[in-house]
Amino acid sequence: MFWRLAKTLLFTLVMPGTIGVYLPQWLKRGGVQLPLAARVAGFLLFLCGAFIYFWCAWDFVSKGLGTPAPIDAPRVLVVKGLYRFTRNPMYVGVSAVVLGQALYYGAAALLIYGCVILLGFHLFVLFYEEPTLRRLFGPQYEEYCHTVPRWVIPRSRA
Repeated sequence: MFWRLAKTLLFTLVMPGTIGVYLPQWLKRGGVQLPLAARVAGFLLFLCGAFIYFWCAWDFVSKGLGTPAPIDAPRVLVVKGLYRFTRNPMYVGVSAVVLGQALYYGAAALLIYGCVILLGFHLFVLFYEEPTLRRLFGPQYEEYCHTVPRWVIPRSRA
């Protein structure tokens, strides 16, 4: 477990760190000062997003016996924790980190960037992640897709 945790931390610093923190810090220039309530909301959204990401990363390490890195993905399909509500909570968390910063800094460039990464996450899920998970986990993943939405948009279970 120690090595999975260490690899997860390294991956987190490189990928989500770059997408969710380093690039947004570079893009925040030119923001406008928003009211305190908006800045607090942005900060809380950032914290919630970070919490979501780290919870999911922990679930990958402890329950999935892998890491968030596609080259060392979980060996067991993770369907517990936040994965009961959406198939992609980690992407939701990183997106919340970016959009929280957009609100905190009042930076339109960050809002646009957040929309671009949301689109990128969606395309990655459609064209890489879902086909890979179907191949690896077969009927178990199909059943999971049938019962849990791709994103956090509520849907009818009828």
